Amino acid sequence: MSTATYPPPPPYYRLYKDYLQDPNSTPEPPPPIDGTYLLFGSNYTTDDVLPSLEDQGVRQLYPKGPNVDFKKELRALNRELQLHILELADVLVERPSQYARRVEEISLIFKNLHHLLNSLRPHQARATLIHILELQIQRRKQAIEDIKRRREEAQKLLKEALGTLEGQ
Repeated sequence: MSTATYPPPPPYYRLYKDYLQDPNSTPEPPPPIDGTYLLFGSNYTTDDVLPSLEDQGVRQLYPKGPNVDFKKELRALNRELQLHILELADVLVERPSQYARRVEEISLIFKNLHHLLNSLRPHQARATLIHILELQIQRRKQAIEDIKRRREEAQKLLKEALGTLEGQ
């Protein structure tokens, strides 16, 4: 039994056989997916919404609502995490059989920290985009200034050349 090094092309390659003669003969691309879809046995959605901790079955350790002070809450959760890690070390030394509860508490704190950080992603993306656009504007202004400077140098050279030609 022999096996091919490369598998045969998929059957839809025949749809593109006349592309060189007529580039418009190819089929239209499929429409974008909207809503939910199935991929590798899991359901996904095109809505880019961060699910709440309650939706994920996790207890929220910081206040709910739109006016969350992220800096304050991240610091508080970080301090709480440090305390729980020290308590875990203490429990592992004195009562090793009770470590599971401490590990669950640390896991809960990490999930809350992660959720808080993920809720800052849109702001981070906006700030990054603003920064990139400001850099582009700055580069374009520098390019314009460089072009103006070179134009003035070229005009100066042309005037000098004209002056030397008229002086002869």
